[in-house]
Amino acid sequence: MTTLRVATFNLLHGMDLADGESRPDRLRTALADLDADIVALQEVDRHQGRSGGADQAALAAEALGMSQWRFLASVHGVPAPVAGWTEDEPDPAERRVYTAGERGEGGPAYGIALLSRLPVSRWRVRRFPAAPLSLPLRVQGRPGLTRVPDEPRGVLAAVVEGPRGPFTVLAAHLSFVPGWNISQLARIRRSTADLPGPQLLLGDFNLPGRIPQAVVGRRGRGAGAGAVRWRSLARVPTYPSYHPRVQFDHVLGHGIGPDAVRRTEAVRLGVSDHCALVVELEVG
Repeated sequence: MTTLRVATFNLLHGMDLADGESRPDRLRTALADLDADIVALQEVDRHQGRSGGADQAALAAEALGMSQWRFLASVHGVPAPVAGWTEDEPDPAERRVYTAGERGEGGPAYGIALLSRLPVSRWRVRRFPAAPLSLPLRVQGRPGLTRVPDEPRGVLAAVVEGPRGPFTVLAAHLSFVPGWNISQLARIRRSTADLPGPQLLLGDFNLPGRIPQAVVGRRGRGAGAGAVRWRSLARVPTYPSYHPRVQFDHVLGHGIGPDAVRRTEAVRLGVSDHCALVVELEVG
């Protein structure tokens, strides 16, 4: 048997809640403590002034010793008070995927990243448009509730060459708009049939507790009905980081059952309003 350590972390662009600052040295230290084989990151900055201009996906790869990674830009532009984002490239077709060989390239962006210590033979991307409405939410650094517009979302998929053969890892950050996040999760489930199993789906789904498994754990209809069934591999509160009470961050498995789980843990890393969710699996 081989132990695989996977993690998902909404890093809130590396912001320390104690002082509201995002410093590359703090983020590097925090991420190094994960010591995982595969990591999905959400709310990742690239060349943003608020986070010291760092390429946070590349910084994470260095801290974790990972040469295989991709950064998917959900937004090209800079944060704008109340309005959400001032975009440089509003056309969704122009949203870039950056590779390890493109460190330092491109303007300011924001999105998700997927990193692996194991070789990756294939990458794939899927994008979702933003929901056409905003919601009142609590925003770090602002009193009360702030009406926040949704943003474009995306999924990064990697076919990883593991010690026992290929498997698929998907990383996502879903909408905070109720209903839209459920639809996105269901569409991810339907789009993975041609990718090799077993499969792992990691990310911040903005859906609490048991809801993600209720959405993607349903058996389909027809001849292949019994073949597609996702299971939650960790039920651990991850938010807010200073007193976790709700699980928004999830690791789901298809072809990997709960019996393969050896350890689950919500890890407070000193940055972000989320804990990192870490799952150790035995694969054979």
